[in-house]
Order: sequence, then structure tokens, then C-alpha cells
Amino acid sequence: MICPKCSAEMEIAIYDEVRVDRCTNCKGLWFDTGELERLRKDTWMADYILDTGSASEGKKYNRIDKINCPHCGVAMKEEFDADQPHIMYETCPDGHGTFLDAGEFTDLVKKTFWDRFKRAR
Repeated sequence: MICPKCSAEMEIAIYDEVRVDRCTNCKGLWFDTGELERLRKDTWMADYILDTGSASEGKKYNRIDKINCPHCGVAMKEEFDADQPHIMYETCPDGHGTFLDAGEFTDLVKKTFWDRFKRAR
């Protein structure tokens, strides 16, 4: 698979028998349908093992918000997390999956008191 953000090769990262695609360059993560929902409930080690990229580098790539689904090529849509609206990610409107920039998955699973007060970017 090719990264929808930087066009680098994606590698497979495995946690709890779930195979997530991780970019070898920008370290963004592609979650096929259902994988993100399953793994975001596991706040113990999933983020540490899967989200190996720098959050500051991920913020640079977060500015690229016009990307296409690596499976079907359709333009992906921006989504904001309901619990943490400062986290924006892209999802395939045809249901193939979700792309998170480096650091976003860690931010998603590690909710803090201050996350309630952060606003969307």
C-alpha cells in the first residue's frame, strides 16, 4: 500500500492480531474498517507499538487534508473525534478505513482532563 499523505510505502504493524498499515516515511497509520474502534479501547500498549512517529512531524502532515483513499481512490473526508474535537483525521466515505497522522492515535487513546477544553484546529 502507498501512503495517502506522502506517497511512501506502508509497512505492516501488528498489535493484538490486528494488522495496521504504517507509513515508512511520515509514520501515519491506516486503519481498515473496525480496526481503529477495536484498538482505541486498548489504552495500555497499542499506541506505543503502533504510533511510532513524532507528533510534531505528524502535525506538519496534518496540514495535508486533501487525500484519496489508498483502496478505492475516492477523496477522503475530514472527521473530528467526538470526545476530542481537536483531533482531525481522514476517513474513506465508502467505508474502507481511516488515516491518522503520526501522534494522533496516541492522542486519541490518551485522554486527559485538558482534552475537554481543546478546540478543533
